[in-house]
Amino acid sequence: MSAAVEPFKARRIYLVLRDRIASGLLPAGTRLPGEPDLAAEHGVARVTMRRALDQLARDGLVERRPGVGTFVRGGTAMPPTAVDFSDVFSHLKEMGRRTEVRLLSFGYIMPPPDVATALDLPPGEAAQRAVRVRRMAEGPFSHLTTHVPGRIGRTYSEAELGSQPLLALLERSGTGIGHARQSIGATLAGPEVAGALEVEIGAPLIALTRLVQDEEGRPVEHLRALYRPDRFSFEMQLQRTGAEGARRWSPVAPPTTQDPDDTPTSGHPARGTARG
Repeated sequence: MSAAVEPFKARRIYLVLRDRIASGLLPAGTRLPGEPDLAAEHGVARVTMRRALDQLARDGLVERRPGVGTFVRGGTAMPPTAVDFSDVFSHLKEMGRRTEVRLLSFGYIMPPPDVATALDLPPGEAAQRAVRVRRMAEGPFSHLTTHVPGRIGRTYSEAELGSQPLLALLERSGTGIGHARQSIGATLAGPEVAGALEVEIGAPLIALTRLVQDEEGRPVEHLRALYRPDRFSFEMQLQRTGAEGARRWSPVAPPTTQDPDDTPTSGHPARGTARG
């Protein structure tokens, strides 16, 4: 039983110490007690304590000095990449150009029933399925599983998908992207996804499902995306609208600029927002 619960104990201790650092209870420069003392304080094995401290070090929250000790680092951890929820398509194209992608699998399969229904595929029609992981300098942040109708998927190769944004390949095939419907929730990392995103099994992830349609409303892509919440977030600008007595929050369309390759991007320069 201990082997099964230790990773979750390490995660709990990591979250406790992370919150203490974020709140200032453990200010920059503080030397943490040694592993044996911390393990005794939290009632866990020393190896579990080491796992929690190693994760804090990977996140840039502490510095481990061999033979000296573990110290809280100054400043804050790298803020997560933030995507403007109201301007998704331009951000997705930009992310495809500014992040690295690793293609884990590529092939043609009979998709699960829910995906086949969402893509409006006739019985027996295959879909092109790809699994990719996107990375920034800090490491992987998203695990993407896409299904595209086979007739469209055959317009690009495995090598092209490994080096170019999928939306750009769809448009190159003559598909005019029109609309999308998406939902966001949360899930826990299974073994394969945890390994790809370099998190513990059972770690919380942002889960996004998106159905992309062409200009005639025909579905052309089904996406299931899983994101590390410490490296990725969604944001939306809101304003108060409506008549007195029926006021509500409504999304604000972001201002756009033209970059050198004519890809419209939403500007939030004050926040240093990375686009995705």
